Amino acid sequence: MLEEDLADDLSEDENIQLNKYLLFPLGNELYGIPIDTVINIVELQKITAVPDVPNYIKGLINLRGNVLPVIDLRLRFHMPPRDYDDRTCIIIAKAKEQTFGMIVDTVAEVQDIPPENIEPPVQVMSKQLNTNYLQGIGKVGDSIRLLLNVEKLLDEDDLPQNIKNS
Repeated sequence: MLEEDLADDLSEDENIQLNKYLLFPLGNELYGIPIDTVINIVELQKITAVPDVPNYIKGLINLRGNVLPVIDLRLRFHMPPRDYDDRTCIIIAKAKEQTFGMIVDTVAEVQDIPPENIEPPVQVMSKQLNTNYLQGIGKVGDSIRLLLNVEKLLDEDDLPQNIKNS
């Protein structure tokens, strides 16, 4: 049921997608990415390892004839690894003309977060903390959502050129 609901949300008109975020937990925190960067959500599948890449780059998948790099967001954020289970999935996203997969614990929901409820990360966090991947901090009721800048996940010096351009 959840996947059908997400598929409906993902296929909506661009104006309707404005201010909507796909939310997913990593550990105890809820993260979000703009829905307009999401192409699909797929089950975890066979990943072909690529030698000599950072540990968070799990490798490549063949998705309907397209070879895509896949990163594990837990490892990307220096979180402890977690065994993959039947809830683990891959969010297929596009940023900077690059399509790639992100392994997440599971997906939660699509949520509307209006711009007035989003604060820039620099206003909330000290300069000593790494906020490179954050687009903003979304306030939803008494909770917060860490909103990711999907482009920054690929915009790092340690991401090998051959993976960036797959």
